[in-house]
Amino acid sequence: MYPRSISLLILATLAVCSGSSAQQQTTKDTSSDKKVQVQSDSKATPTTPKENWAAFNDLKTGLHPMTADVVQHAETPDFVREMVRVEWRLGDPIDLWIMRPKTAGKVPVVLYLYSYISESDRFRDDRWAKRATADGFAAVGFVSAFANERFTMRPMKQWFISELPEAVGSSVHDVQLILDYIAGRGDMDMNRVGMFGMGSGATIAILAAHADPRIKTLDVLDPWGDWPDWLESSPVVLDSERAQYTSEKFLKSVATFDPLAYLPTLKTPNLRLQQTDSDATTPTKAKERLAAAVPSQDQVVKYQNDEALFRAWQTDGLSGWIKQQLSSQKPEAAAISGE
Repeated sequence: MYPRSISLLILATLAVCSGSSAQQQTTKDTSSDKKVQVQSDSKATPTTPKENWAAFNDLKTGLHPMTADVVQHAETPDFVREMVRVEWRLGDPIDLWIMRPKTAGKVPVVLYLYSYISESDRFRDDRWAKRATADGFAAVGFVSAFANERFTMRPMKQWFISELPEAVGSSVHDVQLILDYIAGRGDMDMNRVGMFGMGSGATIAILAAHADPRIKTLDVLDPWGDWPDWLESSPVVLDSERAQYTSEKFLKSVATFDPLAYLPTLKTPNLRLQQTDSDATTPTKAKERLAAAVPSQDQVVKYQNDEALFRAWQTDGLSGWIKQQLSSQKPEAAAISGE
């Protein structure tokens, strides 16, 4: 009796030990399998390509247009205004303020881009919108990269100048993708597209016109450019940071984004460069070099001061010249049929 009981006890103990060992081995093996699987998955995950700011026509690398979202819609007796949110970079939505006259058929369109410190308040102003849509024109307003409305998830030390290649290059991409969206709507005449730019917005507009022949008329006011001279003397740059932005390394990094390099060969059919002598943002030397780079000096208009500029605007309106140029061009249907 006793020997048999002892034998059974020994067998039971061995069975428990064996089961525990097997369970430990199974757990170990499972853990090892999970580790291998994680490593395998990690290796299989592709690296997301970075947007190529220096290639103005590269609208694929790092850019993925999402479905546009109409956030606001309002009507007045004279025009319809929509705020449409578009996005092609994760976490960087762009609000387009689209104002269209109450006119049947496709209408010519003007894009408006002001300096990066400007906000979208003017596009909400009914008086501004009424003037912009007068004479049967659509208006599309937006802000550039590094504008306050788009400055998110970044260190506060970063700003338009410190990140100039991104600020300008990504905004040039924005203009072209906005034109793609406008073309896809089907309610605007893509044969009659104009763009107005001011300050840093004028710089972006020049490079966008160089990259995209759909911009048939370009009107720019006090563009930033000629970076070596501009960065050396412009009051926009703090004296405490000036050495950083006039270094050989930085100037080399921004050379591709200098409108001075593209103005002489710009093929936009209608071009006007406006300069205000009293504007201190762009140094005199840079103004002179930019003006001299325009293909024809007939395309350069200079104002002594802001008062002279405002008087001209009171006569012709902010977009009067652009509208005049676009009105003389063939509508889209006529251009396609060859009439």
